[in-house]
Amino acid sequence: MNNDINFLPKQFFKFIFYLIIIIILFFIFAPFGTVGAGERGVLLRFNAVTGKILNEGLYFYIPFIEQVKKIDIKIQKEQVSANAASKDLQTISSVVALNFHIMPDKVAKIYQEVGIDYKNRIIDPALQEAVKASTALFTAEELITKREIVKEKIKFLLKERLEPRGLAIDEFNIVNFEFSRAFNEAIENKVTAEQQALAAKNKLEQVKFEAEQKVAEAKGKAEAIRIEAQALRDNPQVLQLRALEKWDGKLPQFMGSNSVPFINVK
Repeated sequence: MNNDINFLPKQFFKFIFYLIIIIILFFIFAPFGTVGAGERGVLLRFNAVTGKILNEGLYFYIPFIEQVKKIDIKIQKEQVSANAASKDLQTISSVVALNFHIMPDKVAKIYQEVGIDYKNRIIDPALQEAVKASTALFTAEELITKREIVKEKIKFLLKERLEPRGLAIDEFNIVNFEFSRAFNEAIENKVTAEQQALAAKNKLEQVKFEAEQKVAEAKGKAEAIRIEAQALRDNPQVLQLRALEKWDGKLPQFMGSNSVPFINVK
């Protein structure tokens, strides 16, 4: 009886031990997994792409035979530096930034054809080529004055290259354009010359305006004198009126026999 009692605990603990081992092995080699938010899973069978794409959530697979590669489909950013030449053969150093995401229904194709290193293999070369092809269509000055047009041109070329590969363009920006020192000095000199020419033009306009004012003023005075002279010719009494306006009211003490009357009383 005692032997039977001692045997039961040993069997029980042995059972618990094996159960724990089975549970651990089950979780290690569990035939299920989860795809996180903003991800898609590519199902592989014997390391070959099956073409099946797993959406977010729980999935099941056959251990040792199947596996799942998770691909991020959220918006990502890639920023690169690119050296190019403008239409007038000026050297341009630019920094551009691209926001993109993998099309959810293309993750299996991308993993099969490119793998997970799609940034270095597809996006960076496409950015370099699009920048060089676009800047070659504009002069260095136009790259500054028509920056928005240049941006749209590069974005259009990127769409042509990347969308057929399963990569969607969300936004593209030109972070910076840098030119050679000689070109920058030439631009500064041009701006200075334009400012000086504008200042000289404004000065000339001012002098011209002042001269026109003086001519107009002289014409006004001449016209006033002409009108006054005409009035005096037509009305001699105006002279007497002007004299009366200036007379202080005192008559002269002595007058000669041939003196002309101060006022014609007639």
